[in-house]
Amino acid sequence: MSLKEKLLSDMKGALKARDALKLNTIRGLNAEIKNREIDLRQELGDDEIIPIISTQIKKRKEAAALFDKGGRADLCEKENQEMAVLQEYLPEQVSEEDLQRRVREVVAELGAVEMKDLGKVMKTLIPEFRGRANNSVIKNLVAEQLEK
Repeated sequence: MSLKEKLLSDMKGALKARDALKLNTIRGLNAEIKNREIDLRQELGDDEIIPIISTQIKKRKEAAALFDKGGRADLCEKENQEMAVLQEYLPEQVSEEDLQRRVREVVAELGAVEMKDLGKVMKTLIPEFRGRANNSVIKNLVAEQLEK
């Protein structure tokens, strides 16, 4: 089952279960996917949908932090719940140990030794872990490895 089919099926389930939070979150995600399809004038596959979901999660995380800072715990909680719904559609996240091991392997393969080699290493790792690890986490691990 493709990701779009799963979203449609879950949206129908949320509608029947009267789960307003999940329904609105999936509707918003579907709208974002549809807008991207219209912009690109083509159907999106799972590989193109995963970055959209990641972006939506990032937006929710930033909004939750701002609401928390502003003293709006109710809105912060709502954003966190929406984030949890969206994370169900991402592939299983890779563990930090596996990520560190792969970073060490790629740094050794490419012979990267200085911070100026960060781009080469990132260019190899980002496509490999798309949707399964946060790019900023990958960048921090690569920088840490290159500083040694």
